[in-house]
Amino acid sequence: MTSRMTAVPVATLIGGPTVLIEYAGLRLLTDPTFDPPGPVGNLTKLEGPALTREQVGHVDVVLLSHDEHEDNLDVAGRAMLDDVQHVLTTPTGGERLARAQGMRRWDHAIIPDGDAPVTITAVPARHGPRVVKQITGQVTGFVLEAEGWPTVYISGDNSSVKKASRVAERFPDVALAFVFAGGAKVERLGDMLLTADAERTSRIGALWPHAALVPVHIDDWAHFAQPRADLLAWFGERGMRDRLTVIERGARVDLAPPARADVRGTA
Repeated sequence: MTSRMTAVPVATLIGGPTVLIEYAGLRLLTDPTFDPPGPVGNLTKLEGPALTREQVGHVDVVLLSHDEHEDNLDVAGRAMLDDVQHVLTTPTGGERLARAQGMRRWDHAIIPDGDAPVTITAVPARHGPRVVKQITGQVTGFVLEAEGWPTVYISGDNSSVKKASRVAERFPDVALAFVFAGGAKVERLGDMLLTADAERTSRIGALWPHAALVPVHIDDWAHFAQPRADLLAWFGERGMRDRLTVIERGARVDLAPPARADVRGTA
């Protein structure tokens, strides 16, 4: 039997896919990106981070969906990895990055350093259609669990509702779902979606109908087919705007799950 929520995660949106999550006494950072705006390879960054690396301060864990694309790990983000005790990422990323632990899908890492041990599970994700898997490379999502805290899903750069459904089968009690949305596309791959668009974000949210659905990776980059304003408009036009829990860039907010969402623990 699960208990009701006794603690509330806090999230700060740095920009793009970079979110500081305060959870069970730990400070966890997703996909570190701190570089200024400008051209980055074949991509264009439109705006720099809302907070600098120095303003973010201490980080216990980096949750890196993948290391191969600059909009998920840039120069400044790579530099900060040396300052973080736990860097979790894909198996191939673990081979490329000296400070990282590569995790296969469903692997667990237990971080005992906070108020309660946090179990972090690597979960399936796919960065675009199967036919471009060899081009886009490995990507992973994560699930966070700790006694007395809501279960949290972090999608990473995932475009597949099917992959998210596999996560829901194993973790039906997710109470907070961070979905990397924006509908990322790149010119050389045409109309192939590399991250979820609004329609897929809504379908992923429907896997956990009572969870708070938090779209991120919807700001700062020119290759998003549905950046923040367009994504919010899509939900608004369908009378679904209240389905989203939206964080403004630079804002630090409590993310209390809806009342019907349970947390891990014993009643």
